[in-house]
Amino acid sequence: MDPVRADTRSQPFVSRMRAAGLPEAAVAGFCLHLTRYLGGSQATLGEDDIRPVVGLSDAGTLAGFAAAGRTAFRRVAVIKLNGGLGTGMGLEGAKSLLEVREGMSFLDLIARQVLSLRERSGAPVPLVLMNSFRTAADSDASLARYPELAIDGLPLSFLQHRIPKVMAADAQPASWPADPELEWCPPGHGDLYPAIATSGALDLLLGRGFEWAFVSNADNLGAVLDPAILGYVAERGLAFLMEVADRTLADRKGGHLCRLLDGRLALREAAQCPPDEAADFQDVKRHRYFNSNNLWLHLPSLRRTLDENGGVIPLPTIINRKTLDPRDPSSPAVVQLESAMGSAISLFSPSEAIRVPRRRFSPVKNTNDLLAVRSDAYRLLADGRIVLDEARSLPPVVSLDARFYTRIDDFERRFPDGPPSLIGCDALTVEGDVSFGRGVALRGTVHIRAGGGPAAIADHRQLEGAVRL
Repeated sequence: MDPVRADTRSQPFVSRMRAAGLPEAAVAGFCLHLTRYLGGSQATLGEDDIRPVVGLSDAGTLAGFAAAGRTAFRRVAVIKLNGGLGTGMGLEGAKSLLEVREGMSFLDLIARQVLSLRERSGAPVPLVLMNSFRTAADSDASLARYPELAIDGLPLSFLQHRIPKVMAADAQPASWPADPELEWCPPGHGDLYPAIATSGALDLLLGRGFEWAFVSNADNLGAVLDPAILGYVAERGLAFLMEVADRTLADRKGGHLCRLLDGRLALREAAQCPPDEAADFQDVKRHRYFNSNNLWLHLPSLRRTLDENGGVIPLPTIINRKTLDPRDPSSPAVVQLESAMGSAISLFSPSEAIRVPRRRFSPVKNTNDLLAVRSDAYRLLADGRIVLDEARSLPPVVSLDARFYTRIDDFERRFPDGPPSLIGCDALTVEGDVSFGRGVALRGTVHIRAGGGPAAIADHRQLEGAVRL
């Protein structure tokens, strides 16, 4: 059934998307998810529909594939998902332009990673960003400072589609005359597949002989092109490979890998979990692996799958409930119909998942993560990677008081001389308004509580256990 025609209630959305110049594949993909939502689909995967995953191959055993991977360097591209705004941290532009370490942003470090890879391998590995309509201009301007990244005939970026928000009250397209841009939202990173095709980037890559793409989030600076994993993908003839890591208690609320009853691998996101099964969903011993969002794609297989489905990859629908203005909780309730690119693992064949070490997953989703990544618990390598220090097996768990540290400006004021030492810290919790002096070091589990007004930790203090200021 043509999803554009499947429900007359979709027509106001279709008209709006076509008026905005969106391609038919984007319209059809949105209408597929809208029809599911209007039909009452809860888009859930319950415990009775899945089985836990056991017995994955480990990336640490793939050294024998590295030579094949180095041979394949000339046929692989690096794609970075760069649609995030970082509004949760009070940013107004692309999160990838936030300073991470030593005056360098995510995009600075990504550029250095790719240029270093080219220098070491001698291969012209392309870098391609998937920008959102809100991040494109600033991100493209930032990369323009690295003219050596350009490869003739290939784009440095392509644009993710945008879709209308759906009013929760009446299932109509969102209307917000005060700021019409807020009527639209990105459709989730599952849009990678149609967007790379409708932009022309997929056919340009294929036309230049590129067979694989390594895809990861722009805020994950541990995700670099690994020759052993590439060689494994090439030698095994895989259409799709997902890198997964061991879930810890800090990861329990995020999505996990599972297996459908027919044996296919699948990705279950939190929004797909029935509310009464939250305990099973968060059981890290039952569901052991989370998707790092580091994916390897066979580009000819992607082209074929798109052609077979009319330019749409029929991914599971994620129903994301928000307010129309994300900064105003009193604004009307809306639904954002999204999809996750990792859920394509159940649609490609052959597909696999592989267990990777935690150092390939160093994302920055909030100021808690930013403090950890800026600290000495992580190391900045010469090739632009930020990886967990070898002295640690897991990152420190940081929980800063949301009243005082959520917005980046507030966060920076409370660490005027840089982050404390966290290399020996297992967990840090801060309650209250606390500023940190120069050279502060934390050990073990540290719980800092400030009573009353603002408090300060003096320079060079060594803290552990419970600290009351």
